[in-house]
Amino acid sequence: MRILIVDDDGITRDLLRDVLQGAGFDVVEAGTAEEALGVLRADDVRMVITDWEMPGMGGLELCRTIRRREFTSYVYVILLTSRCSRLEAVEGMTAGADDFVAKPFHKGELLARVRAGERVLSLENREMVILALAKLAASRDSEGGQHLERLRRYARILAEALGRHPEYQQRVDAELVSLVYQTAPLHDIGKVGVPDAILLKQGKLTEEEFALMQTHTLIGAETLDAALRNYPSARFLQVARDIALSHHERWDGQGYPHGLSGEQIPLAARIVALADVYDALTSPRSYREPGSHATACEIIAGEAGKHFDPAVVVAFQQVAASFAEIQQQFADDVQPAEPPGAVVSFA
Repeated sequence: MRILIVDDDGITRDLLRDVLQGAGFDVVEAGTAEEALGVLRADDVRMVITDWEMPGMGGLELCRTIRRREFTSYVYVILLTSRCSRLEAVEGMTAGADDFVAKPFHKGELLARVRAGERVLSLENREMVILALAKLAASRDSEGGQHLERLRRYARILAEALGRHPEYQQRVDAELVSLVYQTAPLHDIGKVGVPDAILLKQGKLTEEEFALMQTHTLIGAETLDAALRNYPSARFLQVARDIALSHHERWDGQGYPHGLSGEQIPLAARIVALADVYDALTSPRSYREPGSHATACEIIAGEAGKHFDPAVVVAFQQVAASFAEIQQQFADDVQPAEPPGAVVSFA
């Protein structure tokens, strides 16, 4: 990661540069805020460490200017300052600073705060990659343009509600809720390997076509397994892989690709399975009008213990009103329906 140091004092810049380069960071420097803005326009800088007090434009105004301008990625700003009062902290955060380091700085504290900022930026990078991959798969599908946004919001609300269920309180923590939200859009990434003639077909698939459609779960899992081999400790990849492989499994064992049942099905996949079906039921298709929220709720309730984990259905019923709000907020344009005959598919 490239870090920009902004300070009118050359000695301070030297000290900062030595510490950061010693920790493996790429460092560029600027002696004024105006010079720093030029570097930001021309260079790929993700983090700025700037002095608060400088001649001309100071650190606060530099923060405000950075926040007013659009950069390709978020720029994380750390203010280097001897101002440590609560009011000054509020002033700095209001100007757009993300963190502070007391001046004169301590090497360990500086690196700890830089690493914290690095983690924040890595989360942004991860989410961008996930959405890019998900939209690649979605671009070949007939589902609406807001499907992914609705799905991840449904999944997050459902996971949060499930975490309040007595049997799941120890299994659904804040990290899992966040990971389900982030990775749910990758559920159908394997559809990039399904032929267009099948993926875009309107109406019921033949038995042979449906068998090919089912392979999208295996293709998705194989794709994410390749990433996991390189990054085996990345939990978000494991959750994404579980969802991609198992979101069409059923609680009663009648799903695919492996006919898993009950607790054999990864929890994240059980959550996304219900969210995905709700979205399919309430979203328009070229061959049918969208179903109502009430109808979707009735169908899902009837599938408790069959298609869905009964506890996940209970959690859904507790937050069903929030599902309806999301569906309305991120609704797709309704397309004219074809003549009757086509069936709803959850493939």
